[in-house]
Formats: sequence, structure tokens, C-alpha cells
Amino acid sequence: MRKILFGVIITLIVLFTFKYCGDKQENKLVLQENSTLIQEQIKNVGKLIVTEGHFSEVFNYKNSKDIFGDYFTSEKKALVVVNADVTIAYDLSQIEFEVNEETKTLNILNIPKEDIKISPDFEYYDIQADFLNPFEAKDYNAIKHIVKQSLNKKIEASDIKTNAKNRLISELSKFYILTNSLGWTLQYNNSPIIKNEALYQIKL
Repeated sequence: MRKILFGVIITLIVLFTFKYCGDKQENKLVLQENSTLIQEQIKNVGKLIVTEGHFSEVFNYKNSKDIFGDYFTSEKKALVVVNADVTIAYDLSQIEFEVNEETKTLNILNIPKEDIKISPDFEYYDIQADFLNPFEAKDYNAIKHIVKQSLNKKIEASDIKTNAKNRLISELSKFYILTNSLGWTLQYNNSPIIKNEALYQIKL
């Protein structure tokens, strides 16, 4: 009787050991699959153009040149109309992150800075110049430089960058939804994101 009871106990121990090892191996495979899924999701996002804008401006360009000292001044000028398309993009494939399978956390370490692209179209009207002070390449370069500075100030004063950040956060929300559905925790610089709205508080 004792031998039979002893055999039953040994059999149960063996069965429980196999089941425990099998469950542990299965959990490990699930963790690895989830980790791979998260990493692939981030890498596949690619370059995200989040905001497009349009700016128009009119410039009066003037340049004076003294001829023969202060005896004579030659002036050149032009009316310049600028229409510029502006795009703000984030290359999300360059996100720096860590995936920790043990703690089930996705920690975003760094989000690349936005890439602002300005594509201006110049139209020149009423160009006035003379032989002693003609329009040259340096004048066109000076106009482009002035326009670029002016457009950058307009972009900073507008809400286009705020709109771009909101679109970016909207995309990052997908990572929150993904990690949350898998039972993982999303972090930004080691700070847990408890709810989706907290993403709007992060400083990029």
C-alpha cells in the first residue's frame, strides 16, 4: 500500500513539475513576443509629418551705395512677395527607448526634436537699380536671409508648433494603448504614464 501511495505522490510531483516548467516557458515566450511587438511598432512608425502651414508676406527691399564718397548715392529696391509652405515633422524611428521584459515596461528615453522645413516661393516686383548699383546674387541671398528670419519669428509666434506637439502626442498615445493592452507600463524618462492625458504634460 505504501509503495502504491509513494508512486502516486512521485507521479503527481513529476506532473506538477512539468506543468510548472511548461507554464513558465510559455510565459517567457509571451513576454518575448510582446517585447518584439512593441519594438517593431516603434521602428515601423517612421517619419511623421504632423503639421503643415502656409505663410504669406510682402517685403520692401532697399539698398543704398555711396558713389564718390558722400557726393552721390545710388539706391536699388524691390518689392518681394513671399508665399511659404511650412511642414513640421518628427522622425519617430529615431526614438530612443528601452524595453524591460522583467518589469514589463517600455521606457521612452528621448524623442527627436522636430524638423521644421520652410519652402518659400519668391516673386519680385518693381525692381529698380542702375548701372552703378545693380542687383546681384548677394542681394537675392540677403533677401532670402531676411525672409527666413521673419518666417521663423512668425512660426514661433503662431500655434503651428503647439499643433505639431498635439499631433505627436496623439501618435504616442498608440504606444500607451498598446502597452496597456498587453499589461505593460509606459514610461517617459523613467516616469510612469498612468493615464493617456499625462502624455500632454511631458516636456520634449
